[in-house]
Amino acid sequence: MSALTAIFMRDLRLAVRVGGGAGIGVLFFLIVVVLAPFAIGPDLALLARIGPAILWLGALLASLLTLDRLIAADAEDGSLDLILTGRTPLELAVAAKALAHWLTTGLPLAIATPLFGLLMNLDMQASFAVALTLLAGTPALTFLGLLGAALAVTLRRGGLLLTVLILPLTVPVLIFGVAASNAAVTGSVPFAMPFTILCALTLASLVIGTFAAAASLRHGME
Repeated sequence: MSALTAIFMRDLRLAVRVGGGAGIGVLFFLIVVVLAPFAIGPDLALLARIGPAILWLGALLASLLTLDRLIAADAEDGSLDLILTGRTPLELAVAAKALAHWLTTGLPLAIATPLFGLLMNLDMQASFAVALTLLAGTPALTFLGLLGAALAVTLRRGGLLLTVLILPLTVPVLIFGVAASNAAVTGSVPFAMPFTILCALTLASLVIGTFAAAASLRHGME
């Protein structure tokens, strides 16, 4: 357990340093949210109606910014070889890496959402509802990205391949994240149904992403 804690703490520090950590993700998120009203125009009702979708798209793209360094940094300095040959189960090691990445990227995006929602003409209650859906859904984006990061390392390709591989997998999370957000904002459908599906997708992504990434690393680094 101490080895796993050491891996987690190292990855937490590395996630903050590599790619700017939370700062660059939140800044990119802010840029998307600020530019959207200029593109849409002065229709505040339209802006509020599509605001949850813009917030989710911004968070999705921001979460992809540093995913290419999630495992690549360990492969470059030799730490990945130590993890592969260590006594800590590889599944737990990659899960710790993904958790550290989410704490420094996904969580700050969810925390910033109530403030950014005001720029989308959403009231505070609606903004907090969107933040709740992002809090539930962004771990899925990170753990799906974990699989892409593992494949990018084993295939010796860059971040573009990671994006191409991961974006289709994130579509269900995006659909139900936006659906849950719209349900909370408009009240047209019960919030519990899409939010429960979103949470189920997140749990499935935690399991699938962890085991698939570990299997990919074992096979690709042999």
